[in-house]
Amino acid sequence: WVRTPVQQELFFQKSFLFCLSHTILDLLCVCEQLPIEDLCSLTSQSLTVALTAAVPESTEDVLLKGFAMLGMENERIETAQQFFSWFAQLQTQMDQDEGAKYRQMRDYLSGFQEQCDAILNDVNSALQHLESLQKQYLFVSTKTGTLHEACEQLLKEQSELVDLAENIQQKLSYFNELENINTKLNSPTLSVNSEGFIPMLAKLDDCIAYISSHPNFKDYPVYLTKFKQCLLKAMHLIKTYTVNTLQNLTSQLMKRDPSAVPNSDNAFTLFYVKFRAAAPKVRALIEQVEQRSEKMPEYQQVLNEIHQCYLDQRELLLGPSISSTVTELTSQNNRDHCALVRSGCAFMVHVCQDEHQLYNEFFTKPTPKLDELLEKLCLSLYDVLRPMIIHVIHLETLSELCGILKNEMLEDHVQNNAEQLGAFAAGVKQMLEDVQERLVYRTHIYIQTDIIGYKPAPGDLAYPDKLEMMEQIAQSLKEEQKKLPSEASFSDVRLEDPESCNLVKSGSAESLNPRQQSTISPADLHGMWYPTVRRTLVCLSKLYRCIDRAVFQGLSQEALSACVHSLLGAADSISKNKTQVDGQLFLIKHLLILREQIAPFHTDFTIKEISLDLKKTRGTEQLLATEWDEIILHSCASRSSGFILCSPAMTCMLVLISCALFLFSLERKPTN
Repeated sequence: WVRTPVQQELFFQKSFLFCLSHTILDLLCVCEQLPIEDLCSLTSQSLTVALTAAVPESTEDVLLKGFAMLGMENERIETAQQFFSWFAQLQTQMDQDEGAKYRQMRDYLSGFQEQCDAILNDVNSALQHLESLQKQYLFVSTKTGTLHEACEQLLKEQSELVDLAENIQQKLSYFNELENINTKLNSPTLSVNSEGFIPMLAKLDDCIAYISSHPNFKDYPVYLTKFKQCLLKAMHLIKTYTVNTLQNLTSQLMKRDPSAVPNSDNAFTLFYVKFRAAAPKVRALIEQVEQRSEKMPEYQQVLNEIHQCYLDQRELLLGPSISSTVTELTSQNNRDHCALVRSGCAFMVHVCQDEHQLYNEFFTKPTPKLDELLEKLCLSLYDVLRPMIIHVIHLETLSELCGILKNEMLEDHVQNNAEQLGAFAAGVKQMLEDVQERLVYRTHIYIQTDIIGYKPAPGDLAYPDKLEMMEQIAQSLKEEQKKLPSEASFSDVRLEDPESCNLVKSGSAESLNPRQQSTISPADLHGMWYPTVRRTLVCLSKLYRCIDRAVFQGLSQEALSACVHSLLGAADSISKNKTQVDGQLFLIKHLLILREQIAPFHTDFTIKEISLDLKKTRGTEQLLATEWDEIILHSCASRSSGFILCSPAMTCMLVLISCALFLFSLERKPTN
């Protein structure tokens, strides 16, 4: 344990006082035994000796040190009074020494008290300062809050003003563009192909659209009029550039070598190559006009003018060339009408397709004016072909023309490319109607002249001599065939009539009689038919694919009626020249031929006339119908011998049955 300096000093003082107290007690004991005078006579030497003898050496050292500490090392106690004084002083000193630590603690605590008082004063002062600061803070906070609110209000007002200014500036920007656009449009260096022209055009459109949507603005009509004027200037520049480009192309092509053939392939190729090469120069501008044509009438008007200019230039180039080409084709195929129609139509098909493709090089939206131009160009072909058509008298030529126009042109070409060949289709349909009209007209004449007005030659009425002669020829050929089996000519005596087969095939794709596919009798050859029957069937086969079903039905009824009348007349002549049976068999044979050959047409050949009431004979009709097959078989077996084996009763029966059934097939449906 380490003592502090103060503690060491106190310990030393206590030790000194303890030793001193024992010494004093010893002295007091001695003094009580001595009288007072002796006490006074005691010398310091005797005291010193006594003390020295009585006090140990360590105690003496302690006392010396104690006297030294009391500042009395040089003093001597010679009397009791000095001793008591010294003792009182010593006691006082001891009292002081004993209360020193308390005083020191008191002083120490007093120092703390003073410090606490100082701190308390500082705290009170700080509280006062804090209270003052709080008051100042509240004041400043109030002022700051007010300032903040004022600033926020100012910022809000500033933001509103900025937005208002921007809004006003945005609205004014459309009006301010007027001067810039005017300056650009009035500039002599402005070109429609420059990079800034299309953006300027877009800005001009935006300005016009914005001003048009705000008629409540000040000076609205003035600015709208000025912007419209700028738009008209821009449209005029576009139109002028495009029109000049197209006109320059046309003038360059028109000034080509005059010695060149105007309708040659090279000339037509040049017409398209030059225009295709120039298309990119104006396509971008035309596309801008097309995109805006639905929004503003000014653009639509300019687009219409550009369309008209383009089509005028194309007509100026193509018109003479097409006319000369058609004239050349006419001179080359003057006698072949079908070749002329086919080549002329093929030429116009190429022209229409090429014109549509060239138009798409310049424009992106279609126009009906192009088809109007192509129809006008097709009229040059129609004007040449129509006079030729109305002078054609042969049904074969007219029917072939109908097939070319209807099948090759309309069905093959037009249906596969209806969009590009719409104008061509209109011309072909008009031409087809003319051909059909001419065909119907010539058919009427043909029926009157070649069927009704037919005058039979003696050979046409040589029945049954012709049949017997043909049968004899067939028999002789068979005999020769048996003698020469290795020869392939007339094998199996298959006397087929290719003309007859073609006749049926031209009328329909199917044949109802299997005898056309197998060996037939010489009497059934096409050449053995009565001429009016042959002509009627040939005429119907030509008409079947060429005209409408209703028209064909009417003509077929007329032709069949005329044919039946001619057969009746021929049968009467045969009956007069030969026998009545021969005439009736002739009539039955050809009525059956007619019935068989008109079946593939699938047409109602009934003639609508006043009907007859045959209710009483209905049972007889049913009986005849059930026995018809057997009668036909018997008739066919008899034809090989030229109808010679038929009895008069059978002949009359066949005549009645044939006439009744054929007339019923031509009879009009009963009407109430």
